[in-house]
Amino acid sequence: MARREEDTGFRCVACGAPVHRLGSGTYRDHCRHCLCSLHVDDTPGDRANDCRGILRPVAVDYAAAKGHIIVYRCESCGQAKRNKAAPDDDLDTILAVQRQAGAKLWE
Repeated sequence: MARREEDTGFRCVACGAPVHRLGSGTYRDHCRHCLCSLHVDDTPGDRANDCRGILRPVAVDYAAAKGHIIVYRCESCGQAKRNKAAPDDDLDTILAVQRQAGAKLWE
């Protein structure tokens, strides 16, 4: 299925914060405050997944070419997803997710 043309703001279902569109030719699909997302895509932008569960950040990877990559786990179906962090995502939240994921490795 093709990418749906939707570059709009939304209210985060996890924390309630208003989230504004990126407007840079890419699509925001997660909250810039808590980093949560909705499980709505099978492939980026298609909005074809019926799960609609909350994707919670469980880890953050870093790649020199792409920057921070948020790793999600869906609360409803358990599927793992990855997504590039947006330039205006809250860096303190990104670092907190990294710390929590690192601490779990040592449990």
